[in-house]
Amino acid sequence: MTIAPSVTLASAIATDVGLVRRANEDSALAEWPVFLVADGMGGYEAGDRASRAVVEAFRRHVAGHGIATVAAVRDALAAASQDVAAVAAQTDRGAGSTVTGLALVEDEGQPAWLVFNVGDSRVYRHHGTELEQLTVDHSLGQELVDSGALQPEELQTFERRNVITRAIGAPDSTADSWLFPVVNGERLMLCSDGLTSEVTDEGIRATLTMSGRPESAAQALVQRARQAGGRDNITVVVVDVISGGIDEGGDGTTSVRRLGGEDASADLVDDETTIPVRRGGA
Repeated sequence: MTIAPSVTLASAIATDVGLVRRANEDSALAEWPVFLVADGMGGYEAGDRASRAVVEAFRRHVAGHGIATVAAVRDALAAASQDVAAVAAQTDRGAGSTVTGLALVEDEGQPAWLVFNVGDSRVYRHHGTELEQLTVDHSLGQELVDSGALQPEELQTFERRNVITRAIGAPDSTADSWLFPVVNGERLMLCSDGLTSEVTDEGIRATLTMSGRPESAAQALVQRARQAGGRDNITVVVVDVISGGIDEGGDGTTSVRRLGGEDASADLVDDETTIPVRRGGA
């Protein structure tokens, strides 16, 4: 459907409790101009309430208000942090939530994706037949890879890879954020770690390549995770850019501007750093 004068998107959500957990602690949002996945922590009811609190904060501050702004996303993160803290205060074990998402903003007069992340839920970009992970996990496994103590190929079998180092409601709720151009024909996929713990990036790439509409792609990914074991809740959001973005150059190269990592209660400040990104396998 057309959701802005210049940009047309199609999106879908699929979520499943999986084959082991008793309750689904994931929540998701796909309401113009924001799309996100939140994975709650804290056990039955607390994790569910924490992830819902994150979604509701973004629904209040960003969804349905026209094109998003960095300030609106900042306000949503701050509200989410406060609301999850309120949930945690009512429990013995505490509560927290990851959040990963993208919001449609304006950058120098052009539509752009503001991608943001706290925790180990992820945003991927699929274009043509190529898949690229846009976010960086806030997890013990990823930190060990970044420090050189663990090789990337060892990460999948590292038992403590999913120990979270940042979360909404935790002492460190710093959100990383980036600006990407909106590109015609691209497919963005957001997911909780219930997908990435069961399905490899190659499996995700193949499924996104072969699937048609966002609804089919999201459901197919959830089904693959269930078939692989379904040991956690699984949530997927798929967003397709139909028109209104830029046409990617023949060399497959665009650029991304990294925004300064900020605490969820602070401003997200553009540090004007430009990082070249290779896209489309070129």
